[in-house]
Amino acid sequence: MSQAFGGPRSQAKAPEKGVFPLDHFQECKKIADAYLVCVNQHDGNTGPCQELSKQYLKCRMDKNLMAKQDLQELGLKD
Repeated sequence: MSQAFGGPRSQAKAPEKGVFPLDHFQECKKIADAYLVCVNQHDGNTGPCQELSKQYLKCRMDKNLMAKQDLQELGLKD
């Protein structure tokens, strides 16, 4: 095992949902920006912005930027 700065090097863990592509072509940017504005307007409270969150995730799924998955499994209720 190699050492950096005198200590053992830990093994990096993969993200829970795996790797997903970035939105290089900004196909979902308008929705993402609207979501961020909403969160800022509500002092960091994401509850009132849940519909925008759903739209953003649906956009990513529709553009094959993430695997299709039921939104309830991602913690979003209909």
